Amino acid sequence: MTLASAILDAASRQGDRAAFVRDDKPDLTYAALDAETGRLAARLRATGAKPGDRIVVQTEKSVAGVLLYLAALRAGLIYVPLNTAYTASEVAAFVADVEPSIIVRDPGPPASSRQTDARLEAGGPVVLTLDANGEGTLFDAMPSTPLPIEPRAADDIAAICFTSGTTGRSKGAMLSHGNLLSNARTLIELWRFTERDVLLHVLPIYHVHGLFVALHCALLSGATVLWRDTFDPKATLADLDNATVMMGVPTHYTRLLAAMGSQQRAWPHMRLFISGSAPLLAETHRQFEAATGQRILERYGMTETGMIASNPYDGARIEGTVGFALPGVEVRVADERGAEVPRGETGVLEVRGPNVFQGYWRMPEKTAEEFRADGFFITGDMAVQAADGRVTLVGRARDLIISGGLNIYPKEIELLIDAIDGVEESAVIGVPHPDFGETVVAVVTGKDIDEAGVLAALDGRLARFKQPRRVIAVAALPRNAMGKVQKAALRALYAGLFST
Repeated sequence: MTLASAILDAASRQGDRAAFVRDDKPDLTYAALDAETGRLAARLRATGAKPGDRIVVQTEKSVAGVLLYLAALRAGLIYVPLNTAYTASEVAAFVADVEPSIIVRDPGPPASSRQTDARLEAGGPVVLTLDANGEGTLFDAMPSTPLPIEPRAADDIAAICFTSGTTGRSKGAMLSHGNLLSNARTLIELWRFTERDVLLHVLPIYHVHGLFVALHCALLSGATVLWRDTFDPKATLADLDNATVMMGVPTHYTRLLAAMGSQQRAWPHMRLFISGSAPLLAETHRQFEAATGQRILERYGMTETGMIASNPYDGARIEGTVGFALPGVEVRVADERGAEVPRGETGVLEVRGPNVFQGYWRMPEKTAEEFRADGFFITGDMAVQAADGRVTLVGRARDLIISGGLNIYPKEIELLIDAIDGVEESAVIGVPHPDFGETVVAVVTGKDIDEAGVLAALDGRLARFKQPRRVIAVAALPRNAMGKVQKAALRALYAGLFST
């Protein structure tokens, strides 16, 4: 069963129930999914695109964009979503890499993009448009006869999602129908999704979190999606009165808390708040529970694997941890050779299971580097696994600081700094140092941050070699579209701090 057939099979059992609700009224019924995606799939194939061809999509969020995604799967095409913030030159590089048959973009590109579009059109891809209102040339000359679902094997590629590319060339993770379907079914059972749920959708749909995790859980379980094109804290507080589940990034929860102020809120129908895509501060976890009476469920995944681990639905949701490996997914914390380290020790998290991607697009050497001989994928995330299997992330392997030959894990320092009064958030990085090779610098946000005060608060709580040599106060930390702090940007900015 392909991902498209599984979703449409689930939809067939829901009849005229609302699949999407927008602006407080039904926007699309489940009964309409088959017909709408069938006609759109026929439109895509009418361009000359064949099963296995790529379709690149860079459009604003819309329900029509979800239909386009499902139609692409139905037609057997490989869906390639791109961040709407990418520039024309960045898009051109992705297009040159995947060589799509179809490109779908917003109408009316800025002047800086027109030359790029002209080059793309000259090179062969059909360029169609789709705007945030669900209108554009994509819907011109729509066939009246729906296209049947194209048969695909479980290992056939459904989507290529590019990694953030904070250093070097971005890598296209090839995710198969089997990868996406197995992960979604596991999450539906683990998080207890049913057709009675109403999912508040405030995430972008060019990313694994909003496109795969949120939508697959909802559509495969027959739930209703309460649709928001963007995240607005005040609107979200009102929407929660009509929802049962919300998936968000940590920034969403901090902004909800700020919008609530000192007010406490309770939503009787809300059964689950989920956070992911970036680490959730323990303080945010505690503040949200105090304000709402609900503990956020933090989970962990990545582009190459979908979801890997989750705090339990029942049982302790411990702040600062990402819970246990999903059923059917194996994890281990290993040394640089791939040998598992004793429980409680730090190493690199590795994962094996049906959720793990098929490799990097047109990068066989890089793919081979990232897999062990026994099939475990090396995530690059440093972690500790407790005796009971619970996983705690301590940072990225590339964020490891080696000062004077000693290994320093930024997360350990960040947790202590974040607990200091007045500190909102911190990012600990390593920068070049003439004596030690690297040394520790803390970049901190908050009210009235005083470098001497932060250092004094850490004195005696950290070994001397772990203590920051500088504490730099900033208004905000640089983040990517999903809220992850961009430490590479901070390292570049402060690289000359100790230069002579």
